[in-house]
Amino acid sequence: MKCYEVADMQNTVRAAEARTQPSHRAMSVAGLRAFFNIARDWGLSIDEQMVLLGAPGRSTFFKWKSAPEAADLKRDTLERLSYLLGIYKALQILLPAATAADAWVKKPNSAPLFGGRSALDRMLGGNVADLIAVRQYLDALRGGWA
Repeated sequence: MKCYEVADMQNTVRAAEARTQPSHRAMSVAGLRAFFNIARDWGLSIDEQMVLLGAPGRSTFFKWKSAPEAADLKRDTLERLSYLLGIYKALQILLPAATAADAWVKKPNSAPLFGGRSALDRMLGGNVADLIAVRQYLDALRGGWA
C-alpha cells in the first residue's frame, strides 16, 4: 500500500469516528442537564453543586445552570460529570426505589471508605479521586465484591 493511500485511509477513519462520537459541546450540554436533575433529586445546595463540578466561578456556574446549551466544558468537568452520572446510575440499580437511591448519598455509611460519614461528604472532598472512590465502591457492590 502506498503512503498516500494509508494517509487517505487514516483520514477516512478519523472522519468516521468524528461522525459517530458526540461532540464536546453535546457532551457538555447533556452532562450539565443530567447533573442539574441529579442535584435536584439529591437536594444539593448551590455550594455542594459547585464543589462537585470542580469549583467553577459563581458566574460560570450560574451560566451553566441557566444555559447549559452554551457550555463547552473542560475535560476535568466532563470527567467529574461522568463519575457523578455513574454514581447516580449505580444507585438506581442497587436501590430501585428512587427515594431510597436519592437519600443514600446523604446517609451516614459505616463502610471503611466513608468512616461513618455520608458518600456526599466524601464526594465533597473536592478531588476527582473522591468521586472515583464512591463510584468504585458502588460498582463493587453491584458486582458483589464489597
